[in-house]
Amino acid sequence: MSRPKITPSGRESPFGVDEIIVSKTDPKGRITYANDVFLRVSHYREAEVVGQPHNLIRHPDMPHSIFKLLWETIQGGDEIFAYVLNMARNGDHYWVFAHVTPSRDAQGRIAGYHSNRRKPDPGQIARIEPLYRDLRQAEQTQGRIKDGMTAALNRLQDQLKSREMSYDRFVFSV
Repeated sequence: MSRPKITPSGRESPFGVDEIIVSKTDPKGRITYANDVFLRVSHYREAEVVGQPHNLIRHPDMPHSIFKLLWETIQGGDEIFAYVLNMARNGDHYWVFAHVTPSRDAQGRIAGYHSNRRKPDPGQIARIEPLYRDLRQAEQTQGRIKDGMTAALNRLQDQLKSREMSYDRFVFSV
């Protein structure tokens, strides 16, 4: 299935604070499992997502640099927490607070990734949105996507350094 061209609707795809969106991927980020909440909120059927890249639900307003940080962290064998703006099949959006961890095989090698996502508080979203707008701006000032991600990550690191905190500490302070 090729990635469909979806236009953001400006509407939120709701889910409850007591619900958990779960997905699993192979080491390349292709979806191997999506729970019922994932399917309902994203407006996809299981057959439409299994085998597809997880970025199928990437919202265009989500900074690429955050995904670069996420992938570098989990491919390095560590867990990460991050706020993520996703987009459903119909263009609706939904914010999540994601916890992504590597899954390992019997020999300890990374065999895939597991993500649990909860609904963030509206106040957390209000605090993260300006940062993500700033990172997207930094990304767009460069000619190449890779250069933009590097510029945005440098901007994020500068902001974290000025606050004297790590990314992990920052995420939990939002």
